[in-house]
Parts: sequence; C-alpha cells; structure tokens
Amino acid sequence: MNNKVAVIIGGGQTLGAFLSKGLAENGYRVAVADLNIINAEKVANEIMGNNFVAKGFYVDATNEESVIKLAEAVDSYFGRVDLVVYSAGIAKASPITQFQLNDFELSVKVNLTGYFLCAREFAKLMIREGIKGRIMQINSKSGKVGSKHNTGYSAAKFGGVGLTQSLALDLAEHGITVHSLMLGNLLQSPMFQSLIPQYAKKLGVPEDEVEQLYIDKVPLKRGCEYQDVLNVLLFYASEQAAYCTGQSINITGGQVMF
Repeated sequence: MNNKVAVIIGGGQTLGAFLSKGLAENGYRVAVADLNIINAEKVANEIMGNNFVAKGFYVDATNEESVIKLAEAVDSYFGRVDLVVYSAGIAKASPITQFQLNDFELSVKVNLTGYFLCAREFAKLMIREGIKGRIMQINSKSGKVGSKHNTGYSAAKFGGVGLTQSLALDLAEHGITVHSLMLGNLLQSPMFQSLIPQYAKKLGVPEDEVEQLYIDKVPLKRGCEYQDVLNVLLFYASEQAAYCTGQSINITGGQVMF
C-alpha cells in the first residue's frame, strides 16, 4: 500500500481541491492546507468520504510562523511528507500607471514568498526522513512571458522559476526534485472568471467574447483544464521522472513552447 503523503497548499478550493482529490485517488494520504480552514476541512471530509485518508489544516502561506506550524502539524499527524504542491495564488489586474503597491506586494507574498517558505519547511522534513521527495509549484505561462496589466502576478511567477531552479540545486544532493508547472489559461477557474471584466476592457471586446479570444491564441484550441494539470503533476511526482529536476514544464496547449 502506498504510504506517501502529499501536502497541497491552497488545497481548499478550485484547482487545489481538484489536485487534492486526484492525489488521494492515486494513493496519497493528503494534507489539505488553506487560508480558509472551513474549505480545507470540507475538501478533506469529501476525500475521506470516498474512503481515502486526508486532513484539513490552516495556513497563511505568507506568514513564516504559520508555515512553520503547518509543517509541525503535518509532521505530527502523518509523520512524513513525500510531495508538496504549492497551489496558492492571487492575481490583480491593472494598467501599470494605476497598479497599486499593496497589490504588487500581495502578489509577491502569495505567489512567491509563500512558495519559498513552504518549500523550505517541508524540505527539512524530507531531509530528516531521508525521503527523495517532490516539490511542485503551480506556476503560469505568465512566468515565462510578460502579461499586460498583470505586472505583479507575472513578476512573482517569473521569480518562481528562478526559485525553483535554485531549490533544485540546493536539494539535488538529497534526491529531492523541484519543478514549476507553467499553466495555460484555466478558463473555468474562479480566478480567470473574476478577471474577465478587466480583460474585456484591456482587449476592447464584450465580456462574452473574452474566453474565445483566449482559446484562439492556443494551437490546440482549448483552455487548460484541471485534469491536464493533474496528469502532468502525477508524472513528475513519480519515480519515472526521478532524473528530472529544476524544470518549468509547459501545460499550455502549445501557446508557450520554451
């Protein structure tokens, strides 16, 4: 029986919840960590309702003490960590001349600093147990190509690529691999849907035409789906990918190819 433990930060909703459930179905015991503890516990309860093992945890990934407490709590409950998925994220769109400093700083804290803190604390547990674990950041194509009106998000995601490569170098001697998953547009996600009014204004089109415009940019002619992300995550978490580390892996339908 698979005894492995996966920790999903931002696992209480949307993509994070989907990945939490998908990892459980693939044999992981799952720690669902989220800023919204009610959501985290709800997802964990749904997983347990399907006869898998899960527990919900509170974390503010931007707060060092909170992340340290999360690592201690997961360690106390499960006794090990094999896979960490950093799925917390936030995006605020605005032209640069109107972009507020607090929005920029919040984006860096949630998208980058939180990733650093979680990777640091859970790497300690992997090293202590001699586990050749996996650390995965949910990133974006905006971490490889700039994104108009999304300076805070894109800057933080570019930073995530550099952090991933540096973590991979730091942790290679322990057999721990680190990757960023560079997602295309999750058209059905609440984050994308919330930005449609701003994107419509940016593109100069009606709101109901925004999704199709983004689909038209993709060679494979569809948006990125949650299942696409889980498929790639499962491979890079597996032993089959043990010789790969420090990579920024495109899941963009061909929209970004480097």
